[in-house]
Amino acid sequence: MEKTIRIHYHSNEISKLQYIGGKSDWIDLRVAEHVKMKKGEFRLISMGISVQVPDGYEMILAPRSSTFKNYGLIQTNSIGVIDESYCGDNDIIRMPVYATRDTEIQINDRICQFRILEHQPVIRFEETDSLGNTDRGGFGSTGRQ
Repeated sequence: MEKTIRIHYHSNEISKLQYIGGKSDWIDLRVAEHVKMKKGEFRLISMGISVQVPDGYEMILAPRSSTFKNYGLIQTNSIGVIDESYCGDNDIIRMPVYATRDTEIQINDRICQFRILEHQPVIRFEETDSLGNTDRGGFGSTGRQ
């Protein structure tokens, strides 16, 4: 089912968002500012857009798989969640990053990506003394291969 995200661009220098069919359903975001960072620095990097996600959905923001390799950046909150209430013209999407080495990012570089997901349903919690299932082996039990 097709959904619409309203977008306000804060920069004429970044490429417009596009869905690249056949490769992934994640959509890349582009950096809207030239950034130089020293090892150990933290920064909120502007993606140059504000959005309005559809009601009942949220945007999940995550680093691209090449972001650490190419730039030495780690997203400090692991993923970002943008819900439909973060939709004002000045609610600019930013990626919070920590630099593990000196790095430089150019305008239009792709460092993060997003997808939208429906809100999870209302969950009811049922307390029990036992789940009644066979243990799998505990956290990390699947091994390395």
